[in-house]
Amino acid sequence: MTDFFGDISRIKYEGASSTNPLAFRHYDANEMIMGKRMEDHLRFAVAYWHSFAWEGSDPFGGQTFERPWYPQNTMASAKVKADVAFEMFDILDAPFFCFHDVDIRPEGSSFAENLANLEEIVDYLAEKMEASRTKLLWGTANLFSHRRFMSGASTNPDPEVFAFSAATVKSCMDATHKLGGQNYVLWGGREGYETLLNTDMSRELDNMGRFLNMVVEYKHKIGFKGQILVEPKPQEPSKHQYDFDAATCYGFLQKYGLENEVKLNLEQGHAILAGHSFEHEIATAIAMGALGSIDMNRNDYQSGWDTDQFPNNTPEVALAYYHILKDGGLKQGGTNFDSKLRRQSLDPVDLIAGHVGGMDICARGLKAAAAMIEDGGLEDAMNARYSGWDTDGAKDMMSGSLDSIFNKVVADNINPQPRSGRQEVLENYVNRFV
Repeated sequence: MTDFFGDISRIKYEGASSTNPLAFRHYDANEMIMGKRMEDHLRFAVAYWHSFAWEGSDPFGGQTFERPWYPQNTMASAKVKADVAFEMFDILDAPFFCFHDVDIRPEGSSFAENLANLEEIVDYLAEKMEASRTKLLWGTANLFSHRRFMSGASTNPDPEVFAFSAATVKSCMDATHKLGGQNYVLWGGREGYETLLNTDMSRELDNMGRFLNMVVEYKHKIGFKGQILVEPKPQEPSKHQYDFDAATCYGFLQKYGLENEVKLNLEQGHAILAGHSFEHEIATAIAMGALGSIDMNRNDYQSGWDTDQFPNNTPEVALAYYHILKDGGLKQGGTNFDSKLRRQSLDPVDLIAGHVGGMDICARGLKAAAAMIEDGGLEDAMNARYSGWDTDGAKDMMSGSLDSIFNKVVADNINPQPRSGRQEVLENYVNRFV
């Protein structure tokens, strides 16, 4: 045990009237929602990187946090970090966590040293997990922070960087598999370009496609039962990233024959950077049968960059979970808080409070989404709007030809008139629940 969190005890559900800043007002893990426990719907995960590895820097300033495991360059500090992490998981009663390799191990001077460090800390995490209820939602490799990845990983013009990246992913998949992870994520943080003047896009996309096929092949070789997920993001740090949004990623998966093997891990902040809403990205993935898991955070709409703040917008969250519930839930995926403190929030209690607030907002959104589904108002409006497509005439038209449709329009003097979409009525309907 450490004393990092002092006397903060396990967070409890106290109900909506509670004024305790360290209590759940809406998240009751055992509350039944549509026949399932709230915890099993939401499947919360703590992000190791933002919660424990991030030091409070931003593009204009360095470290602001002081933690007992800084500097993060020894195995001893990595183990202290793990001790504190599992204490926080216990305080939050968090069912899952997620990590990159560099979050949990110190950086070595070679691949061999990185591998030895990873294997040692994975054994330590396995011991921690034996005494904890917290499981691994997913693992991943950081293929973007080190300077060797400045021109990408699988898309790098240097084949040795491709090889180093592939070896790193193999080691991280092995670690995820050993720890019982339920998913493995690939985020192409620098899989893109800064300028087309020196970029062979066709070669880079082909290399990226082969890399991902290798990952899938290795998954089956080792018997990993988890989902392989890719995470869309349009820009930042690269000027343009190949995994721009859900639709772009799905087109990429189809091109390289991976649409039945790989799903998407969608982040609210990344959706905003792509010019979409989180609801749009989720609905797009669901329409293509590709929704895997979600990262829950928010961006500051005034800043224009990826601020990774804890969620606090109930209507946005409710509409996200509305589509997820309609699709049958998150299944092997979960709700990972890819969220970080503000660099002025220095104290350990701030880390707990951020997660408590985020979990509560998600719980409020989930309950609102379930209430809308059970009420059926949106579904009824949707069915009424598209009811014409259920008629025999519409079905015959879709199995016909342009000639047959032309002849019918002429013979029946079809002259359609526009119908109201009733958007304001539906927005008012949603507001009744949120």
